[in-house]
Amino acid sequence: MIQFTKQNGSLSVHYNHLKVIDHSPDRPAVAVRHSKEEIDMYRGNYFIEDEVVEEVPLRQYTLSESYVEGKAVSTLTFFSKGVSVALEMSEEDGRLKICCSPLPDPYNRLLIHFHAEEDEYVWGCGEQFSYFNLRGKNFPLWTQEQGVGRNKETEITKIADETDRAGGDYHTTFYPQPTFVSSRSYFLHADSDGYADYDFSDPHCHRLLFWEVPSSIIISAKPSLMEVVQDISRLLGRQGPLPEWVYDGIILGMQGGTEVCLGKIEEMERVGTKIAGMWIQDWQGERYTSFGKRLRWNWQWDPVLYPRLREVIGELKSRGIRVLGYINPYVLAGHPLYEEAKALDVLGKGADGQPFLVDFGEFDAAVVDFTKKEAVTWYKEVIRREMIDFGLSGWMADFGEYLPTDVLLSSKRGAVVEHNPWPGYWARVNREAIDEAGAGDEILFFMRAGSTASLKYCQMMWAGDQNVDWSEDDGLPSVITAALSLAMSGMGLHHSDIGGYTTLYGMKRTKELLIRWAEFSAFTPLMRTHEGNRPTDNWQFDSDEETMRAIARMTDVHVRLKEYIKALVRENAEHGIPVMRPIFLHYPEQAFYATKDAYLLGGDLFVAPVLKEGAVERTLVLPDDEWIHLFTKEVYRGGEHTVAAPLLHPAVFYRAGSAYRELFASVQ
Repeated sequence: MIQFTKQNGSLSVHYNHLKVIDHSPDRPAVAVRHSKEEIDMYRGNYFIEDEVVEEVPLRQYTLSESYVEGKAVSTLTFFSKGVSVALEMSEEDGRLKICCSPLPDPYNRLLIHFHAEEDEYVWGCGEQFSYFNLRGKNFPLWTQEQGVGRNKETEITKIADETDRAGGDYHTTFYPQPTFVSSRSYFLHADSDGYADYDFSDPHCHRLLFWEVPSSIIISAKPSLMEVVQDISRLLGRQGPLPEWVYDGIILGMQGGTEVCLGKIEEMERVGTKIAGMWIQDWQGERYTSFGKRLRWNWQWDPVLYPRLREVIGELKSRGIRVLGYINPYVLAGHPLYEEAKALDVLGKGADGQPFLVDFGEFDAAVVDFTKKEAVTWYKEVIRREMIDFGLSGWMADFGEYLPTDVLLSSKRGAVVEHNPWPGYWARVNREAIDEAGAGDEILFFMRAGSTASLKYCQMMWAGDQNVDWSEDDGLPSVITAALSLAMSGMGLHHSDIGGYTTLYGMKRTKELLIRWAEFSAFTPLMRTHEGNRPTDNWQFDSDEETMRAIARMTDVHVRLKEYIKALVRENAEHGIPVMRPIFLHYPEQAFYATKDAYLLGGDLFVAPVLKEGAVERTLVLPDDEWIHLFTKEVYRGGEHTVAAPLLHPAVFYRAGSAYRELFASVQ
């Protein structure tokens, strides 16, 4: 039920007893702006300036009631100085739906202030790496490179900014989503593709800025935060089950040719590693730049680097090991697929009518125009012909966040508006290519970039390009924050590169970091390694015997949990409950509202990874329940504890009352 309370020119809007809007002439709920933006993109890093020419707060309002097709509609019209914006409010599917009128010329920015309370917590906005509770900050929502370091106060970020404009900030992310969840037990989602800025810094209101007027704003209030999260994916889409083979071991990332990779498989099997997949991102060839080893972005098998690969794929599959590759939504200039795409006229164009070439760091590639039907059809055919029919069982579907704002597309909306939804288009291309090939139960693809549509089309997210370090904003700790933020945005499947990826400015992956990351990854839906952008600088899974056995050990733990993890993935697919969960979804206590260094895997495993170099213990707060340490079998009650956490014995606990107690008790 929508209710309005009016007094002395002020107005309050409630939906099912949830206060949604507070308006007064002194603090108007709606304003419009005329602004001029400048957008500069350098290798996926965006620098956006928005000069405000004029802002008009709409201080007055009128309220009218009507019925449209038998449905009650309340129209709030805010106005001032001859400028007006109407918000049509109605109830649909048990949610409040707000539809906004177009902005009058010359105004091109809409601001809406939603009611907030001082003690309120806010989560979501897609994948956030630095902050789990978003209160006190503003979050520009624009898909881009996450940046190196992601903290302007750290030395690594300063170096990255000075040398390559690549430092990032607390809000830079591959996967922004205009959705947030409030501790007042509701979510708000804006159906808008343009740049947005969600500002949660005011104690009394959430200030939402839109460059594109949302076609609707949806607010859903539920009795519990768990039900709120479930309703997000009920509205926007849910990830399906994973292929059965995914649960049977680790996916080992490796490069360098057929014999090199087979040698690594042999060595890891020698120490008893359960291997689900061999991920060879350079299956289509390699190239070297100052950044490190890069790939040849022509999505066809390189028989020189990988002789006999088709036969090897069959041989490994017969042994229970799948082979995965790599693809992204660009084609390398001057190579066969580029020439094929150019002849078919399916590439984004520049002002000169020629294919628009993007600088990806010492090489150029063209954008496949996913707003053009023929381009989508062609790229799905490339995926089927070159990857599925070749025998690959999956791939990293990389990038999606680089769409330049000055590329000319088939779409009439323009690249500025198409930029944010682009990763969703890319996810859909992959999903449909697999489904149309009849391979939906066999193939896994995973992505780093995302948008609202990713909930429906993307099988699995990965956290992107973390530093090979322990930093809070861009190292191992940031991955947990990312997974929990996505969980509160409706995306229930997430994993990361074991050991991180970005190896620059003196950073080198250590043995300890790799093993600690593997400990954490054993308690996620998927275990997968990555060599990093400079493999020879990093400690790898086969760098010594002790490391190989450590990886084998944690993989064994992960596989022992197969039936439990499978049940969680199924629960996410059917009911929209994420696999990795904030603690408060099961134990709704304010003490856990900002916890980002521990989480629940399902409802029965409490996971507190070691996140500091050199640490051999963890201090943690267990929820009020009876918990049993997964490895020592010691019994704990809720409250603060400091527990020993030597290598290969992380602080993980199972709930004593779990239906999976016997399974957990079997883990040694």
